[in-house]
Amino acid sequence: MIPLSWYLILAAGLFCVGLYGALARRNALAILMGIELMLNAVNLNLVAFWRYLTPNLISGQVFVLIVLAVAASEAAVGLALIISIYRRRSTVAAEDIDMMKW
Repeated sequence: MIPLSWYLILAAGLFCVGLYGALARRNALAILMGIELMLNAVNLNLVAFWRYLTPNLISGQVFVLIVLAVAASEAAVGLALIISIYRRRSTVAAEDIDMMKW
């Protein structure tokens, strides 16, 4: 049986890669991919804690389904916004997206 700490270390690494991808990239699609990586790290933590703390309850799996629904809706809305911005500006660079500025 794999210890809980291995899952937590893997999730922490995945979260750090996602955080770096979200903060260091200029492309809006790469930023969304970094956010998705962070949400997957959260899912890994939820499943690991569910498995090791309360495997007879279903609460961990329900939380994972909620996070997956949030991730799917975030991806759909984010991609729709990026496509709309690309049609108007012909770029997806995050620093060039200044439509809300006066």
